[in-house]
Amino acid sequence: MATSLPHPSYPSGPADGVPFAGPGTPGSLRHAHWWQRAWVRYGALSTLLAMSGLVILALVREETGTEGFLVGLGLAVLPVPLLIAAFRWLDRVEPGPWRNLVFCFAWGACAAALIAIVANSFATRWIATATADPSSADTLGATVIAPVVEESAKAAAVLLVFLFRRRDFTGIVDGVVVAGVTATGFAFTENILYLGTAFGTDQLTGHSGIASVTAATFFVRIIMSPFAHPLFTVLTGIGFGISALSTARRPVRRIVFPLSGLLLAMGMHAMWNGSSAFGEYGFFAVYAAFMVPIFGLLTWLVIWTRQRELKTVRAELPAYAVAGWLTPAEPYALGSMRARRIARQYARRHLGRAAAREVAHYEAYATSLAFLRHRARRGGVRPDFAVREGELLGELWRRREVSRPALDHAARITAPPVPVVAPPWPVHGVYGHGYGYAHQPTRPTPYPAYNPYRS
Repeated sequence: MATSLPHPSYPSGPADGVPFAGPGTPGSLRHAHWWQRAWVRYGALSTLLAMSGLVILALVREETGTEGFLVGLGLAVLPVPLLIAAFRWLDRVEPGPWRNLVFCFAWGACAAALIAIVANSFATRWIATATADPSSADTLGATVIAPVVEESAKAAAVLLVFLFRRRDFTGIVDGVVVAGVTATGFAFTENILYLGTAFGTDQLTGHSGIASVTAATFFVRIIMSPFAHPLFTVLTGIGFGISALSTARRPVRRIVFPLSGLLLAMGMHAMWNGSSAFGEYGFFAVYAAFMVPIFGLLTWLVIWTRQRELKTVRAELPAYAVAGWLTPAEPYALGSMRARRIARQYARRHLGRAAAREVAHYEAYATSLAFLRHRARRGGVRPDFAVREGELLGELWRRREVSRPALDHAARITAPPVPVVAPPWPVHGVYGHGYGYAHQPTRPTPYPAYNPYRS
């Protein structure tokens, strides 16, 4: 990778010699076959998910009845916004496009759930027929078959995003978000089935209120363990995230880590499903001894990884500031979540919501640029590096008029105080007579006032 960066010598865009290819740039797709066109792939995928959704809807409704389905749907949807918001919050440094999250949720709720229902039912019936012991078949199906089938079905969505949306899948946080949203969709459909079935049981037995099966199922699945399925699949996502960080010189790691994450997800899922076999309090023992600590550990890991991403932004972007693509203040502002928020608020207050969205896009493109350069410095240069760098620089250049004043304002607000060294001579009139410190400015400026874009 070349260490020198082009200087934007004129305000119309990137300088000569910088490859620039916007989203609409003609390229190899001009002569692509019809099945390689994006709208064909999107159409086929949307049709597959829609058909899976209709089939799973019919199966769940047949199992629970119309009334049970509606009750299960109303209760199962409650944790979904909270989980999606939590994963979106984790992805704030370099937020991925919403279309990826919509696909992941739809895959988990429709395709993965359909695969799980069909495969689990078939395997359980086959075991019951082969062993002539339906009770053992149910236990074996829950502890062995279900974890393998369900985690594999959910991992398929992570693999598809990893392969076909590689630009949006750059590290551990991306893997966690993709896997977590997929598992949230899967748990949503599964909760409809369990809660709807529980409601049907209560209708037959006449139970209601806190003593009902519906209330118990709601407490266990929605209150105590809404994060169970996301927690399992996040292990797979972490494996893919580590693979995304690995360079091409280590191909073994790029295969071993996703498989290891998938196996860990299956093992933890199996332990969770088999907790009832550990005695009367087996469920609570597994929950307290494994689920809660692992949940805390993974939460810490993701937050720590996000802080490392911010450090990467602060370390990589100064090179573009030296070349003139960014102002000197921007690397600091873009490496602080507080400064980013202040910049968006400043733009919204002075120019409206559209300007705030432009600043948010600017922050996302700048972060992607920092990660791209970081991977290249570590030996992960891809063939399209120059094209991608040009695309990102072009996106920043087009948004500079709105974004730079907001980020400069945020940098001034959040800049750390400039330390003032006490002079070796007496200072009078600052804090009275005698020795003291020079007066510190109320709004220190941590960068020079020179603007390379001002003629």
